[in-house]
Amino acid sequence: MESTQRNAQATAQATAQATAQATAQAIELATELALNFHRGQRDADGDPYILHLMRVMLKCHSASAKQAGLLHDILEDTAATEEDLIQAGICPNVTQSVKRLTRPAHIDYADYILALADDPIAKEVKIADIEDNYAIGRVKYRSEHRLEDAHRLERYILSHRFLSGHLQSTEYIEAMKLVGSA
Repeated sequence: MESTQRNAQATAQATAQATAQATAQAIELATELALNFHRGQRDADGDPYILHLMRVMLKCHSASAKQAGLLHDILEDTAATEEDLIQAGICPNVTQSVKRLTRPAHIDYADYILALADDPIAKEVKIADIEDNYAIGRVKYRSEHRLEDAHRLERYILSHRFLSGHLQSTEYIEAMKLVGSA
């Protein structure tokens, strides 16, 4: 009996270690892809763009969301394709979430948020992305773009509240109409 319990504990421990190793490898792969495809890109402050992706990843909890957090802008801001992610070994559910996180130019921002809200990975990443984008230390004051910047922040706040469960979709849609959700 005691031997059976030890064997079960050893098996459970080995499984946990294998899972942790696979998770680490998946995050390392996503990091490598993000570094390669975003190489040379800078944010508005002139910092390497990868820092934004790392901050988003660090705010995420699940391993899949961490991967998607690192890759959330790769299809929108680089030459990478969905096929590149799949061929590199990114799992299909993460690749699908990255695709959902990519906003086509012709899609209204509110519609984009409503569409990704049903994907738990995309939702977790978008909340982290919004939090990083409107962190007070990162928001610029541009007097010549005051109203545009204020509307963008208002869209971020409303989207964050909706994705976090503080607004129902009908409330969100109505509020976004008031601020102009494009």
